[in-house]
Amino acid sequence: MTNSKQLAKLIGPSISVMTISELINFHIWATNIPPVTFMNGMLLFIAGISILRDHNLWVRGWPVMVTLVGWFGILGGLFRIFFPEAKQAPENATSYVVIVLLLAVGVFLTFKAFSRGNATDNSH
Repeated sequence: MTNSKQLAKLIGPSISVMTISELINFHIWATNIPPVTFMNGMLLFIAGISILRDHNLWVRGWPVMVTLVGWFGILGGLFRIFFPEAKQAPENATSYVVIVLLLAVGVFLTFKAFSRGNATDNSH
């Protein structure tokens, strides 16, 4: 199994479940508890670094999405670490668009990870 597929098997379902649960429980983000936001940022940052440590591939094709998830994890984590008191997810159309896009990334990575794919998928 390729490194891209191994990571996508973890990242895809995780992002999918998290975004669905955020849609269902969006109201919990109305209040911001800075220590929780800080801890969430640390976890995002560590997850992003963990992804990029083994997968910093800038290639044409779907594996670059794994790399992008790693970089966005680092950037999102840093924002939450350095600005834990900032409003994190206001309930507006932009937030819903971001959540739906994240869900699409999660579903896409899940599909790519568990599909047999073609020979180009196995080169990464």
